[in-house]
Amino acid sequence: MLTHGFSCSNGVSRRGFLNLLAGFGVAAGGLSLAGCGSSSAAAGSTNAAGGDEGTVHASAVSDDQVASRTLFVFDTVVSISAQCSEELLDTVAERCNYFESKFSRTVEGSDIWNINNAKGATVKVAAETAECITRALEYAEASGGLFDITIGAVSSLWDFVEGVKPTEEAVAAALPHVGYGCVEVDGDKVTLSDPDAMLDLGGIAKGYICDDLVRILRDGGCANASLSLGGNVYVMGMSFDGDEWNVGVQDPNGEADSVIATIPATDVSLVTSGLYERCFEQDGIKYYHILDPRTGYPVKTDLESASIRCESSTTADAYSTILFLLGHDAAVSLVDADDRFEAVFVNDAGAVTQSSGNLFTIL
Repeated sequence: MLTHGFSCSNGVSRRGFLNLLAGFGVAAGGLSLAGCGSSSAAAGSTNAAGGDEGTVHASAVSDDQVASRTLFVFDTVVSISAQCSEELLDTVAERCNYFESKFSRTVEGSDIWNINNAKGATVKVAAETAECITRALEYAEASGGLFDITIGAVSSLWDFVEGVKPTEEAVAAALPHVGYGCVEVDGDKVTLSDPDAMLDLGGIAKGYICDDLVRILRDGGCANASLSLGGNVYVMGMSFDGDEWNVGVQDPNGEADSVIATIPATDVSLVTSGLYERCFEQDGIKYYHILDPRTGYPVKTDLESASIRCESSTTADAYSTILFLLGHDAAVSLVDADDRFEAVFVNDAGAVTQSSGNLFTIL
């Protein structure tokens, strides 16, 4: 079984992409894939060494008709393997680049960049951008504002790759501009009624994109595939060995290949969020990348990681953040009360727990 995660100290950069890929197969930060009953790595897993930053690396296993792509977009490693044509997978890879050009907060000219720099003016956006923002607002409402894409006013101040902590004054000045109520979506037009508000789709974008890529594969006639977008995994159909997919959950306190739980899965998304994924230490204090929209600072929680199973990767992505903000006991209660979800948690003492009646096996 293949497993990897991201180190606490470094984060992921485009320059580090090729080094990150060395020895990696089809896996996600906190999640790994294999066929049930098979000890071999999933067919079509891709390794890359060399090449330009951002380059798509491709390989195919002709006997099994498994095509693979690994690329760096959305500030993370994306790995896709599917029993489909090379042309269809090319389309999927191109779609990834399309979304980065629309959803990125830092790419000049993207829909989100345009909204954030419009100073309250209405901005026309792609249909996908409008839909993703609309979905995000639904999760914000359902969570009472724990999930809030206007966290951009604060998240833009932090840099968890370079280890930049904003001043207390800067956070205090930005915090009043965090509030999803200022976001208005009317068809393909988006307006921020607070001209100093900023959107950040980091808590939902990968999930939304994953669901879209799955749709493209299915529309193209693909039945079996695995997709990994950072901590977001989606498995379609059967594994390339002909067995049911088996997804492993990484131990946030263990080695890269240390697994704390497994679950059989097909046509479902599994998303892991962990405090260990991206953080930095300054003056003896660790600052984690999941920000609390109520304070503007990294969330204070008794969870170290949360892995959630859901048919929708979009929903799982958003709720993985919500679970951290709730804390362990409230998170377990939420999952137990919602039949869309199954989950495994690791608390700050390293104890592993799971929601009731789920298919995860704790190891």
